[in-house]
Formats: sequence, C-alpha cells, structure tokens
Amino acid sequence: MKKSFFKFLAKLNKVLLPSFSKKQLDLSKATKVQLAIIGWRYYVTTKALD
Repeated sequence: MKKSFFKFLAKLNKVLLPSFSKKQLDLSKATKVQLAIIGWRYYVTTKALD
C-alpha cells in the first residue's frame, strides 16, 4: 500500500508541479522554493521506486 501511495503521489507531482529540468534551471541560481520542490519530487520518486 505504501508503494502504491507514493506512485500516486509521483503521478500527481508530474501533473501539478513544474519540471525544472525542462526549463534548464541552474541549481546554483535556484530559489529556496524551487530547491524544496526539487527535493520533494526526488523524495517521492525514490520512495515510489523502492
């Protein structure tokens, strides 16, 4: 159940949150909010793949 929840969250993130890799965002110039979104997406993705 936990893995399926994170898979659902990953799909939701893909639809709702912006993709910074498509925008070619430079991480050294990213704001704290952008870094938080990147961290959240990374966390959810790794949990969905475990």
